[in-house]
Amino acid sequence: MDHKTLAKLITQIENNPELAPEIVGRFPEHQSKVIGFTGSPGVGKSSLIDRVIRWIRNKDLSVAVVAIDPSSPFSKGAFLGDRIRMRDHFVDEKVFIRSMASRGALGGLCDAVFDVVNLLEASGFDYVLVETVGVGQSEVEISNLADLTVLVLSPGLGDDVQMLKAGVMEIADLYVVNKSDLPESDTLYTQLLAFISLAGKSEEQLCKTSSHTLDGVQELVEKIEKLWQFFHDNGTLRHRRKKRTQHHAEHILRKMIQQVMYSIGDYQVEDPYEFVELALSKLCKIHSKNGQGGGI
Repeated sequence: MDHKTLAKLITQIENNPELAPEIVGRFPEHQSKVIGFTGSPGVGKSSLIDRVIRWIRNKDLSVAVVAIDPSSPFSKGAFLGDRIRMRDHFVDEKVFIRSMASRGALGGLCDAVFDVVNLLEASGFDYVLVETVGVGQSEVEISNLADLTVLVLSPGLGDDVQMLKAGVMEIADLYVVNKSDLPESDTLYTQLLAFISLAGKSEEQLCKTSSHTLDGVQELVEKIEKLWQFFHDNGTLRHRRKKRTQHHAEHILRKMIQQVMYSIGDYQVEDPYEFVELALSKLCKIHSKNGQGGGI
C-alpha cells in the first residue's frame, strides 16, 4: 500500500473510530513485531528510534513508526517534532512514519493507537515501533499494546534513585541507558544493574546506546529480536496479544459509555447508581438497535 493511502486510512480511523473494523478487515491478517519505546521527555527516544530504523533497514526489512506527540493546545493536533528527527527516512518506501496527537489521553498513548497498530500490522510491515509521549512513573499503557517494551533512560535528568522506584520501571522488558557518551552514564548503568538484580531480571535485559556515536544500537536491535523470538516460542507473546485485545475492548466500551453519559447530559439524576443504570439501559437499547459499534 502506498504511504498516501495508508495515511488517509489512519486519519479516517482517528476521526471515525467506528470505521476501524471495516478498514482493517480489508487486509489479510499479518503479525508484525510491535515494539514500544517509552521514557521521560529528553532521554532521546526519537533519535534512538531513528538509529534503530537504520539497522532494521540494513536487513531489508520494512518498518512503521507511530510517534505519539503532545497535543497542540490550539489545533489539538500533533506537534510533529518526532518526525523531524527521523527525516532521513522520509523518502524510503519501506519506512512509514506517522505522528499522532495524545489528545489528552493518559499513559503516553492515544485512544486510536490500538486500531492504527492493527492497520499497520495488516499492511504487512515487519516492524511496528511505537514511541510514547514522554511519560512519568505511573504511565504504563504501552505495556498493554506492545509485544515488548523498551524503557529508555539517560543520565543527568534529575534524581536517578527516585526514577528507579516503581511504575514504568516494572513494565520494561529491555532497559537502555541512552547517551552513553556522557560521563554520568556509568553511574546510571550501575544503578540499573542493581535494580535489575533485585527485581530478579537478567543482565541481558540492559544495554547502553549512543545515538551520537551509534555505539550499542546494533546490540539493542539484536536483543529486541532475540527477546521477541523467545516470547514467541514460550507463549508470552500469545498471552500479551490476548491481553492487548482485552485492553482494546475496554477502551472501546469506556468510550461508548462516556458518549452515552454525555448524551444524557442535563437529565436530573442525583443518585450516581441510578445514573449508571440509566446509562447502561440506554447503551443496551442503542446497541440492540444499531448492532456493532452501537451507532454512537
